Amino acid sequence: MVIGTEESEQADALFHALADPTRRDILALVLHEPHSVSDLARRYPISFPAVHKHVGTLERAGLVTKTRHGREQRVRGDVTTLRTAHLVLDELEALWRERVDRIDQLLAEDPPCP
Repeated sequence: MVIGTEESEQADALFHALADPTRRDILALVLHEPHSVSDLARRYPISFPAVHKHVGTLERAGLVTKTRHGREQRVRGDVTTLRTAHLVLDELEALWRERVDRIDQLLAEDPPCP
């Protein structure tokens, strides 16, 4: 698997966004149903600007989209990007399984020590 610069940067942003437990929790909420940033901020013991920053990180990674409804910004999860993350992880898993299988083959071919 060869990843170009653009794909690599996108993968970096995606996994960086998913690395934080608060962002994962926000993502789980907005995948279920859209929430305003204000609603999200009330759920956490952190400031509104901190929640807004978390949402921005998720948005840059393509995991959520924001739309304006009057004075509110509504946040909605994007399942498509999560599927991309799943595909990347599946490819990595396949690579490692191939390596483990190859090591098993090499060990099976190695004659026992006298």
